[in-house]
Amino acid sequence: MSTVGATGEAARRPFPGRRARLGDVLLQGVAGLAALGAFVLICLIAYKVVDGSRLSLSTFGLGFLRHVGWDPVHNRLGGASFLFGTAATSLGALLLATPLAFGIALYLTELAPRWIRGPVTALVETLAAIPSVVIGLWGVIVLGPVLRDHVMPALHSTLGFIPLLGTPSATGTGIFTATFVLTIMILPIVSSISCELFLGVPAELKEAALGLGATRWEMVRGVVVPYARGGVAAAMILGLGRAVGEAIAVAQVIGGVDNLVSWNLFNGGNTLAGKIALEFQSSTSSLETSSLFYLALILLVFSLVMNVFAQVVVRRVARRQGLVAR
Repeated sequence: MSTVGATGEAARRPFPGRRARLGDVLLQGVAGLAALGAFVLICLIAYKVVDGSRLSLSTFGLGFLRHVGWDPVHNRLGGASFLFGTAATSLGALLLATPLAFGIALYLTELAPRWIRGPVTALVETLAAIPSVVIGLWGVIVLGPVLRDHVMPALHSTLGFIPLLGTPSATGTGIFTATFVLTIMILPIVSSISCELFLGVPAELKEAALGLGATRWEMVRGVVVPYARGGVAAAMILGLGRAVGEAIAVAQVIGGVDNLVSWNLFNGGNTLAGKIALEFQSSTSSLETSSLFYLALILLVFSLVMNVFAQVVVRRVARRQGLVAR
């Protein structure tokens, strides 16, 4: 085991090198109970979601994931359209937000004058504090009409031969508008984490690159980006998880179309989280309620997988940089 690993193991012992005291024991007990409480809470949530979805699981099985349509009157329920809407809006938002967040983080950490870093950072992080329902309302009143009247027609006239950019929406709502709303919502998360990662790059490495004659861009490309790329990937995964789980803002601007899987991003659609938020209280049958739990189970599994994957990426980068034991 490396020296770093031995030091880490010693630091994780409850009371290394001295006799335990009452305060130390109480601290360890309270902290342990808090960690156990978080684990128990996750287990209870998972149990409730699985238990609530049993009827739908036994009725539809995995075919629920392939069926398009939501007809509770005739018990014809499926999640394909919601899976498509979730994937299209979340991945589209990630593709738009990642370069913007990367540019913001690089500007604030490497290029911006010191007097402007604080205000710009505060403004970017303020986006995360705006309630999602307010962003959704802004998307309906301001963003949707702008996209409908200017952006959608321009894209269709220029790139209309691409199936993704078909006939523009007449209302301004749809998957395209929801993608922009999600981009605004995940931008502060990815950019804030990226800023912290870039600030964590050792100054000695950057100064050494500059001392060898590298330009600022060459230093960023050869030192900053490689050092922080694993963490940036984890930030992207966390941003994707945030986009997948957003409900209210997306439900306000996506159009609420349940029975359609269309490659035209200007058309309306719906997402897993949006469907659950809008329909759970008004479900008319036990099978429909169970199917909504089924949608929640899909969301829960995806969120857990994304978080675990992000942790794996972070630990692999930490091992590569010698920060944790192998």
